[in-house]
Amino acid sequence: MITVTCKDGQILTVSGNTCKKGDQYARNEVTNPERMVTTTVRLADRPHETVSVKSERSIPKEKIFDFVKALKMVEVKAPVHISDVILSDVAGTGVAAVATVNRL
Repeated sequence: MITVTCKDGQILTVSGNTCKKGDQYARNEVTNPERMVTTTVRLADRPHETVSVKSERSIPKEKIFDFVKALKMVEVKAPVHISDVILSDVAGTGVAAVATVNRL
């Protein structure tokens, strides 16, 4: 278990982590939590098919619903390839949504 000790809004110590990444993760989680987002978009002309997408990198946690909502109305045309940018700067986050599957 990772324990973060704070006083007056400042992080004093992080303990219980087994590597430096754990320390940085805990500090970020307290001050600015971020998450990767995965969802799907529709494939045009194929009403029962979707393309899975993910955020290119993690986004602020409070922007997740805006990110997904912006992608809800998106339709893409085949062919789609893994890593194709589906939508740039989704919901003003500066982060693109990219395909995680091929659809030919």
